[in-house]
Amino acid sequence: MDAAGTAINFEPGASEPRLLRDALGRFATGVTVITCAGPDGPVGITANSFASVSLDPPLVLWSIARTSSRYAAFAGAGGFAIHILGADERDLAARFAKAGSGFDGLSVSTGRGGAPLIGGTLARFDCALHAGVDGGDHLIMLGRVLQASFREGAPLVFAQGHYGHFAP
Repeated sequence: MDAAGTAINFEPGASEPRLLRDALGRFATGVTVITCAGPDGPVGITANSFASVSLDPPLVLWSIARTSSRYAAFAGAGGFAIHILGADERDLAARFAKAGSGFDGLSVSTGRGGAPLIGGTLARFDCALHAGVDGGDHLIMLGRVLQASFREGAPLVFAQGHYGHFAP
C-alpha cells in the first residue's frame, strides 16, 4: 500500500479481477440502457461502458461481457440504441440490469438502425453497427450514430457500486 491506498501489480498471467473492479469503480460514469432487436424480440442491458469516439463521422462505443446472457443478441445485431438515463430514471437501470427483457409496459418504437427505442430518456443514440473489436473478455461495439435526441435534466451517475446524481 502507498499514499494512494491499495496498490495492485499485474504480472502476465496474474489476475485480480475484484481489486481491479474496485479500482475502476472509483471512476464515476453515466448510466445507459443499450437495446437491440434480438432473434426472439427486443433485448436490453444496463451498461456504464459508453464513450464518444468521433464527431466526424459520428461514432460512439460501448462494450459487453462475452459471458453476458445477452451477448449473442448484441454481437449478432446490425444496430443498437444507447439510452443515457436521467437521475429520474433509476427504475429503467434496474429493469435492464436483470436477465429479463425489461420492456413490459414501456412505450417503444423502432429506430432507423432497427433497435428498439425507449421514449423519454435523457439522451438517445440510434446506431448502425460500425465495427466489433476484440476487447479481451468484452466485445467493444462501435456504432455509427444515425440519429440522436436529448432533453434537459440531470444524469444518473454510478460509482463504487451505487447510483447517484450530478447537480451542476
